[in-house]
Amino acid sequence: MENFDPATLKFDDRGLLPAIAQQHDTGEVLMLAWMNAEAVAKTLETGRVTYWSRSRASFWIKGETSGHTQKLVDMRIDCDRDCILVMVDQEGAACHTNRRSCFYTSVTDGEVELLKPMA
Repeated sequence: MENFDPATLKFDDRGLLPAIAQQHDTGEVLMLAWMNAEAVAKTLETGRVTYWSRSRASFWIKGETSGHTQKLVDMRIDCDRDCILVMVDQEGAACHTNRRSCFYTSVTDGEVELLKPMA
């Protein structure tokens, strides 16, 4: 095993890369957000998933205001090193709409169905 250096990741021209959050024990895909090198480092250091908010131009620790936290279980890097998968233990809803997953719009055979929010 070797020590990980976030600088080895391939960030876009804004210094960001996509980060997909997945529930570690069920495989459920929860959300997609963005991280810069410092957000990756903070996530690894604290175990609390930290993203970069493009709209606010600031760090966003998941659940800091909502209480719907993401505890890091594992971080995986894709083969091109330009996307990461954060395996998390999600507490509460992952989506700002109060749904478990941001991927709540289903399209099957051309039909759109909105999945129910968390109770």
